[in-house]
Amino acid sequence: MSIFTGSAVALVTPFLENGDVDYDKLKELVEFHIAHKTDAIVICGTTGEASTLSHEEHLECVKKCVEFADHRIKVIAGTGSNCTATAIYLSTEAESYGVDGLLVVTPYYNKATQKGLIAHFTAVANSVNVPIILYNVPSRTGCNIQPETAVYLAQNVENIVGIKEASGNISQVVKLASLSKGCIDIYSGNDDQVVPLLSLGGKGVISVTANIIPEDVHDMVQKYLDGDVQGSLDLQLKAIDLCNALFCEVNPIPVKKAVELLGMCDGTMRMPLTEMEPQNVEKLKKAMEEYGVL
Repeated sequence: MSIFTGSAVALVTPFLENGDVDYDKLKELVEFHIAHKTDAIVICGTTGEASTLSHEEHLECVKKCVEFADHRIKVIAGTGSNCTATAIYLSTEAESYGVDGLLVVTPYYNKATQKGLIAHFTAVANSVNVPIILYNVPSRTGCNIQPETAVYLAQNVENIVGIKEASGNISQVVKLASLSKGCIDIYSGNDDQVVPLLSLGGKGVISVTANIIPEDVHDMVQKYLDGDVQGSLDLQLKAIDLCNALFCEVNPIPVKKAVELLGMCDGTMRMPLTEMEPQNVEKLKKAMEEYGVL
């Protein structure tokens, strides 16, 4: 069974000006997404700056998100690491808080062979009972889950049920869809490729842009699944300039600025992420204004 169908927001982590996690704003963001048709929340992923959180902060964010959601929306915790033991620790702790699923990224920096990926993901999955979505984002990790590897894991590890495909390689996703024959749920990890992924049998998107236009990203997926392909495509194309602006600097710098511009939380980030370049702020403002959200 799918963890979710539709749009999952890759939620930003709000910080106070002093850099501490702002749990009051986190609660407001959860309420915002429940009210605006988001289908699931991914907490402590790339967009949530998980790599700059201590383990204690990371797990507290997961625990608070589950508490705030109160079973009204699915909560998926990012629990990946380049250390298998750490990924197991984060995953087992997150499971104990009552998450609906886990998003586990490929090991980064030290990378892994495909054999190593199978061993890593199998060990993490065997440590928990909740379903797992693999996260394939080779541009950030230097490590690519080959289609054959994803299919092997889905067929041989009961609770590996999905993959967030952010390789940007449509040909790879075509091969994955062909080999899998539906044994693994495919989610777009690129906001400019939602409709193409849905056309290949995808279940939805894990979206950065949903931080800003949650209802439209939800509708983009739902219209496609309801058979309104043109309506879905219209929303995809309408959002392209906004998507491009949200990725004009490394994620999550632009989206953190966007939520600040909307007054949803402070735009504070943790180093090594830094303040957005002024010319790119203007580009982002223009895209938001043209879309009608600012």
